[in-house]
Amino acid sequence: MPGAEQQPAEIPPLEAQLIEPPPPPPKAIEKPRRQPPPPRDEAQPEPPPAEAPKTPASLAAPPAPSAEEWQLASTYTLKNSKRYRNAWGQQVRSQMGTAVEGPDQGQVRFRITINPDGTLAQAEELWSTSAKATELARKAIQAMPRLPPTPNGQPLVFEQTISFLPYETGWPPSYKYDCLPDPPQFKNPFAWNGTGAQPPTPPTPRREERAEDCHPSDVEASWEEEESELQRQIERNRWGR
Repeated sequence: MPGAEQQPAEIPPLEAQLIEPPPPPPKAIEKPRRQPPPPRDEAQPEPPPAEAPKTPASLAAPPAPSAEEWQLASTYTLKNSKRYRNAWGQQVRSQMGTAVEGPDQGQVRFRITINPDGTLAQAEELWSTSAKATELARKAIQAMPRLPPTPNGQPLVFEQTISFLPYETGWPPSYKYDCLPDPPQFKNPFAWNGTGAQPPTPPTPRREERAEDCHPSDVEASWEEEESELQRQIERNRWGR
């Protein structure tokens, strides 16, 4: 009604609802850590035995050529007196003593000139890999006995390598095919210095004929030569691998 006092509207009561909080998550249970097993009392390994000192390799000097070998060498004219040259090198090496593995081992090469009467005219050193080998070879050359005359009665000039090593460096030479003539020396037919006209191609040289008294099959090889030749072929072809 007009003029009447207005009553405030009644506010409906609020309905409160209690909400329970969710329960806390369960605590993670930590698994006990696995303890490593206690160390075992193991026996300490014994130290390796001390290595015995290595014995260096050695090679005794070869025997000097016998009087019979020198007599045969003094009459052998094939291949620039091949037997004489080999006997001379063996004589030098026989006077140098035992070669022992180490810094003193090595080789030395000489150019040798021998007079017709067998005396030494010149010994020129070409190269060397050991001062000790050079010293011993020089002393051996100076102390060599008197040698027989050269086979052809002329001065003999050759080069010889003296090995002062604790292992074998070769085999005794074979004289079986010495009577055969040497093959012709090869010359490149296309070689040209680039100046002037190119020279004509020379004809292929023919090999010299074998002497009538040359029969290699009649030359008997010693068992040392045959054994060394077989060993050389085995090393070259690597048989048995």
